[in-house]
Amino acid sequence: MTVLYFAWVKEKVGLSSESVSPPATVATVADLMDWLAARGAGHAGAFADRKLIKAAVDQVHVPHSTKIADAREVAFFPPVTGG
Repeated sequence: MTVLYFAWVKEKVGLSSESVSPPATVATVADLMDWLAARGAGHAGAFADRKLIKAAVDQVHVPHSTKIADAREVAFFPPVTGG
């Protein structure tokens, strides 16, 4: 699957995207965040305060409890405001 990072999430991770193959135990967006956070300091910093991170699976905004079994793409980004 491809993981995309936007705004300050991208800055902390140090990548705009990466291709990952999480283990079968990673079933939800929240599990993916845990797994990614364990990969290094940049990822850990990006996912330190999860309530500040929004997610999209295959370009659809989803809660962190969403299953990712068939996902091709998961994106992480801060809350967006309009004006």
